[in-house]
Amino acid sequence: MTTRPSFDRPIAHRGLHDRAGGVIENSRTAFERAIARGFPIECDVQLSSDHVPVVFHDDELERLTGARGFLRDKTIAELTALPLIGSEAGDRPQRFTEFLEQIAGRTLLQIELKAQQGAAATDALARSAAAALASYKGPVTVESFDPTLIALIRRYGFGGPVGIITYAYDKPDWEKGLSPRRKFALRHLLHWPWSRFDFISCHFEALQLPAVRLFRSLGVPVTAWTVRDPAQARLAAAGADQIVFEGFDPESA
Repeated sequence: MTTRPSFDRPIAHRGLHDRAGGVIENSRTAFERAIARGFPIECDVQLSSDHVPVVFHDDELERLTGARGFLRDKTIAELTALPLIGSEAGDRPQRFTEFLEQIAGRTLLQIELKAQQGAAATDALARSAAAALASYKGPVTVESFDPTLIALIRRYGFGGPVGIITYAYDKPDWEKGLSPRRKFALRHLLHWPWSRFDFISCHFEALQLPAVRLFRSLGVPVTAWTVRDPAQARLAAAGADQIVFEGFDPESA
């Protein structure tokens, strides 16, 4: 049986980044800053066109690199050659394996597998992420909005805690292409019989969802994302066991 995770400290969303200070999200420098403060790290992983996992959040490249087009259409060599805009250290996107080598067990990881287009890419991401984690030594969790991904990564041998990311499914810009029936199932965590998640990562505004409250009452840990100021942290405290934060220092607020 998988051990439920213990989220003892606030989790740095995409590392401890600060664009104004030249430290870009999901970068080597942002991750080192989080480790220096003793914070766990949340990060995003998705697939290049040649099916190599890379640490990067957006589907499109322009916001973070200035390049046009979709990440999924670029090879890993092309992606890792792109400078992250504004990085004073000259950071570039990392292969997932390079990221794991960098962290080397020094802090807890909360790794989000990004939803992919199509069953083949979904399977490939779960398979390749599981393979990369097979030899990793250190505390690590894996999560996704897509329950299929967390079920698959378990199937491919990942034995650590897996989590479902959720919210109220009331933000049309976030959920294009999802049917009302699919949104209902995701909102109410109706996939539990087969996804068997070990924790929940919930938007801080949706912590009072009945399903989230029920599972937390049964001992399932809940983290709240993405908390950006002390007022949001206070709101999250009543319904979550820990916060995923950015843009402020949760230990001095």
